[in-house]
Amino acid sequence: MTEPAATPPPGCPAHAGATPLYGPRFQTDPAQLYRELRAAHGPVAPVELAGGVPAWLVIGYRELQLVTGQPQLFGRDSTRWNAWESIPEDWPLRPMMAPVPSILYAEGEEHVRRSRAVTDALAAVDPYELRKHAEEIADRLIDEFAGRGEADLVAEYAHRMPLLVLCRLLGLSEEQAPVLTDGLLAMLDGGPDAPAGAQRLLGVMLDLVREKAEHPTEDIASRMLAHAAGLDHEEVMRDLRVLLIAGHQPTSYWISNAMRLMLTDERFAASLSGGRRSISQALNEALWEDTPTQIFAGRWATRDTQLAGQRIASGDMVLLGFAGANSDPSVRQPDGRPAEGNRAHMSYSYGEHGCPFPAQEAAEVIAATAIEVLLDRLPDLRLAVAEHALVWRPSAWVRGLVALPVSFTPGYRG
Repeated sequence: MTEPAATPPPGCPAHAGATPLYGPRFQTDPAQLYRELRAAHGPVAPVELAGGVPAWLVIGYRELQLVTGQPQLFGRDSTRWNAWESIPEDWPLRPMMAPVPSILYAEGEEHVRRSRAVTDALAAVDPYELRKHAEEIADRLIDEFAGRGEADLVAEYAHRMPLLVLCRLLGLSEEQAPVLTDGLLAMLDGGPDAPAGAQRLLGVMLDLVREKAEHPTEDIASRMLAHAAGLDHEEVMRDLRVLLIAGHQPTSYWISNAMRLMLTDERFAASLSGGRRSISQALNEALWEDTPTQIFAGRWATRDTQLAGQRIASGDMVLLGFAGANSDPSVRQPDGRPAEGNRAHMSYSYGEHGCPFPAQEAAEVIAATAIEVLLDRLPDLRLAVAEHALVWRPSAWVRGLVALPVSFTPGYRG
């Protein structure tokens, strides 16, 4: 439970020896790191981001529900952060938490207004048309490498397929996909190119809003502009960028993480080989075992409080540890696995800022279609390198591979 607490005294050692959420160890085996953090600190642990920036990481399932379900105590508006004065302008992670006026950081009635526009625009997407578009794009991408007998399923498929589907849904042209991919990866890797990547995305969204304001069509951007919530052009631009980031990267790495499990875990492969009806179940397990958004930034304490015995000062950053919460032993079976059919994972977050249900549905249609078409076309996929040679992206936020090299019997190009 959360409860009022006295402000920690000067020199409080709460973050002494905080665990870094960067570097080879975190990048390679975060699951082991979460186990160690849980053993040492319990469900809330002191951590630091790149540059020695302190934060609290919530890895307890119940505690994560408390944080995301109490906006009056853990707010979304990052202007509350008590460390802003010490954060340099060129800090690579700044674009992921800078206080910009978007649905991501809005609170109260403002969040309700913007959320309604986004949710309604997503709900108008026809799931049958979505599946049809996804199948067409998946087939077209597989045609490009099916005859070679080898491919990188990340760069050539998992990154491209959901992005091209999203371009169609949002009202963007496919020619803009490479620019969007570069900007997205730069932001999420948190490297020196992150600020420029964020600006590239805003530029594309601004052009889209201007075009749809003049020539509306049947797409999400046009529906948001016409919505009764009365969003202006800048509001639509910023919320479309949120939709693009939240829609593409988690879905992309959901696909590649599920494929990695299929290629390296015999039990998981057996569940996928059972037929199309098992795809949804296998994808659900992938969210429990290797969720693409492992950490999300975040929440900021609105006052001094306590959480799982840790004293959280007003303005402290609280990171949402989705992967850590999903691995919490309290929500696992004795053998460590999630219960069959259990969909109560934290991968879509929780509370008023959780992923809207229409977005969850669309993501699953895209991911399931990507895997179904791939397995239909290339049923003998196999990993082309040793499992230990796979490289993970250097990101504090997403859990995804840099590449997933596979080989297969060269197939017919449709």
